[in-house]
Amino acid sequence: MSAVIGTLVGNPRPASRTLNAALALRDAIGQVLTAGAENGAVVDSAELAQEVFTPGGTRVKEALGLLGAADVLVVASPTYKATYTGLLKSVLDQAPAGWLRGRVAVPLLVAASDKHALAVELHLRPVLVELGARVPGPGLFVNEARLTGDHEALTAALVEQLTATGTADTLNALVGSARAVGVS
Repeated sequence: MSAVIGTLVGNPRPASRTLNAALALRDAIGQVLTAGAENGAVVDSAELAQEVFTPGGTRVKEALGLLGAADVLVVASPTYKATYTGLLKSVLDQAPAGWLRGRVAVPLLVAASDKHALAVELHLRPVLVELGARVPGPGLFVNEARLTGDHEALTAALVEQLTATGTADTLNALVGSARAVGVS
């Protein structure tokens, strides 16, 4: 049985370059998973922005429910003020404690400058771990200059990065162990 890869994007701009980078990472993960993969839910938080602070709103919780069914979750954001966006934080704040327990999450930040490359490790990775996720390697950083619109080239570069850092091997081990204990 193949792993389901979900995607959560925290850019306040709909259909953003961050979404495109997240989908390239999703496809790269699909290529490195030896047990196979299928695409799961894609949540563009910009489409939920109007409901994030609406009392009684259900769309955010429904989206989190869909994403919680994924075996692997890509969580991506542009870098705002040296961290992930407030929109992503507001969406993740609505997740129940342990929402990602037993799941694998791969964080991705996009920024205009390489000086923000560590923000993914300092800010995004810890919130995913707090929610119970297992993060298989260093978070990924993509400089905006690499977002040329060539999906295949970005996917190939991300496959190379996942492989070179050992993240691909760890990802396969974590997905395999989760399936062995019945987490899905």
